[in-house]
Amino acid sequence: MLYWLLYPLQDYFGPLRLFGYITFRSAYAAVFAILIVLIFGRKFIRLLSRRSVTQAVRAEVPHGHRAKEGTPSMGGILILLSILISAFLFCDLSNTYILILFSATLYFGLLGLWDDYVKIYKKKPRGLSIKTKLLFQIIYGLALGLFLYFFGPEGYATKTNLIFVKNYVISLGVLYPVFVSLVVVGTSNGVNLTDGLDGLAIGLIGVAALAYAALAYAAGHLVISDYVNIIFLKEGGEVTVYCAAILGASLGFLWFNSYPAQIFMGDTGALSLGAIIGTAAILVKQEILLILVGGVFVIEVLTVLIQIVYFRYTGGKRFFKMAPLHHHFELAGLVEPKIVVRFWIIGIIFLMFALSTLKIR
Repeated sequence: MLYWLLYPLQDYFGPLRLFGYITFRSAYAAVFAILIVLIFGRKFIRLLSRRSVTQAVRAEVPHGHRAKEGTPSMGGILILLSILISAFLFCDLSNTYILILFSATLYFGLLGLWDDYVKIYKKKPRGLSIKTKLLFQIIYGLALGLFLYFFGPEGYATKTNLIFVKNYVISLGVLYPVFVSLVVVGTSNGVNLTDGLDGLAIGLIGVAALAYAALAYAAGHLVISDYVNIIFLKEGGEVTVYCAAILGASLGFLWFNSYPAQIFMGDTGALSLGAIIGTAAILVKQEILLILVGGVFVIEVLTVLIQIVYFRYTGGKRFFKMAPLHHHFELAGLVEPKIVVRFWIIGIIFLMFALSTLKIR
């Protein structure tokens, strides 16, 4: 909104031309999102506590999690509001990609809110059934894929960047909507599975948002995109501002979500933030690189799949002490903060490797 209101006035007041720079608006989108969470965080936590919007701990999680019972949940509402408000103020609202990101935020925010409502008020610790969540995730993914198939960037609508290969992109043709749906569903559930320790998922979301802020800026910059041999997307640069808002909201929420957590984001945050990152990856044509950027999320999902398959084919034996992987390390004796920080470090290593692949071609 500020881009619309202030940038046209640059002829009357020179400094307002700064609103034409994506880097300037990204910086302030991040700062503004942080401030929203920090300013309203404590009041929001007290509100949730008064209304008994609190975490219910499932019986099968490690025993140490019993102490988390009663911690306010649904903090994802605060995260998403800070992202939406910040993006509304600093993004170019005429940009199609920004409108798509708004839609992903609202759609998956409502889906996560519904899931949390069932958990807290219907007293069902697992929330919505897996089939119900998958159905709504797939619907959005296919709808987005079809929209981009017909209205995506000319010449690149069904194409995506490859990693480790120079001057070559792959076209998925009519399979592109299915591919988009797989990306959205995978990232949404990957973050949800990882959200099991204080600060773990939100810290890694911040890392992923930083990565896609950089990738979006490169994709929207004619010179940089040509230099690193990625698809140039005229509207793609604006995604940087939205990712910066996600980064800011993540850092602000981490203030309250770090160990010992004063609030959890719940599925309202986990389902939606994963989907938003996946959507950003789709929009800037860096879906495959998401495997590296979200490397920790991928590992967490794989450990769950390995555990399930191994359990079924060995008649009840377990490959890990517990899945996802962070619970395995808990039962192995590592304290929660150490696991979280080490997973963050691994996430940052994945980030650096992911960005380096732009030149490893």
